[in-house]
Amino acid sequence: MDTSKVRIKAAAVHAAPVYMDKKATTQKVIDLIRQAKSKDITLLVFPETFIPGYPYFIECYPPLKQVSAIAQYAEQSVVTQGSEIVEICAACRDSGVAISLGVSERVAGGYTLFNSQVNIDTDGRILGIHRKLQPTYVERAVWAQGSGATLKTYRYRDGYNMGGLCCWENCMQLARQALAEQNEHIHAAAWPALNTMAGFEGIANSQIEALMKSHALMCQTFVICASNYVDETCLVWMENNLGQQDLVKRGGGWSSIIHPFCELLAGPQTGETECLVDAEINLGELAVVKVWIDAAGHYKRPEVLGLTVDKKPLWRDDPEQAGPSTARKIPFWDEHGQAKTILLESAGGTEIKLNNFKQAQNSVSDVGNSHSDDRTSGERESAE
Repeated sequence: MDTSKVRIKAAAVHAAPVYMDKKATTQKVIDLIRQAKSKDITLLVFPETFIPGYPYFIECYPPLKQVSAIAQYAEQSVVTQGSEIVEICAACRDSGVAISLGVSERVAGGYTLFNSQVNIDTDGRILGIHRKLQPTYVERAVWAQGSGATLKTYRYRDGYNMGGLCCWENCMQLARQALAEQNEHIHAAAWPALNTMAGFEGIANSQIEALMKSHALMCQTFVICASNYVDETCLVWMENNLGQQDLVKRGGGWSSIIHPFCELLAGPQTGETECLVDAEINLGELAVVKVWIDAAGHYKRPEVLGLTVDKKPLWRDDPEQAGPSTARKIPFWDEHGQAKTILLESAGGTEIKLNNFKQAQNSVSDVGNSHSDDRTSGERESAE
């Protein structure tokens, strides 16, 4: 599909989950997908860990008081092969809506959790799972670290590449560049309601807006920023299970859609108003932006600055969760005129000698585009 002709109606979900109730929140996700269909929206981005909700309690109570709460949180987290995700995939297929869904993911048959984004296409297929590379501050008591195997963009049926990052993971400059080098057209940014937390009341929304506009311009991508807000179900759960607290309040959130030149196409939406923050995304507008700057191409200076992403799986299920590799074979000719190939990772995960890369450029156009390959990243080779 010609990317320049891709136009979609997309939305950031500005909503609160039914806190610590994965069954009820799964139904809410399905209802929001159906609502999107009724508005001709074909892409939804959900907030961070929408199922079963962001664990705000980790910011409010001493560690030893949280043990039982974290155990309950694990029980309410979802296995990506489980019934909740199966039902959501069916809703995507039936409605023709693609989603990036923030979940607390629990490994199948285990107890380890990840802060994840589940990428589901309009036909109900799971394209892959992104696991947050670096949980922030006390989040490390809940979630494990994701690996570079899931730091990738996914090609959706409607013709765009979408990647995503969770909360402060959007501060990781090299992670952002890794997505840019995979020709990220749309960025799914998942956030909690930071400005409801003590110490962040007056600054969190400004921080999020600055980060999201920065990513839009630096990576030349449309950004869909989705935040939840804190509602009464969250505060009541914390008080009933852990006692009174005054460090997290009701409300919050900052949701919007941002053009690569930093124009707000929709939003920002804040506070306790549930809505789909929607706008048309026209990828044809990237052509003008890319004349000025192309982080995946002419503005890279690869002979001066290089990026290496370690795509090796860290967890046993990483290859399955990450989805198909974005590596592909590229031909070149050695100094003796013999035809050879290299396997190039679109995020720069394979180290390649510069002269070979230049030779490959002579015979392959649009090197930065993502393509599917049936090999896992563990099968990368430098040359053959």
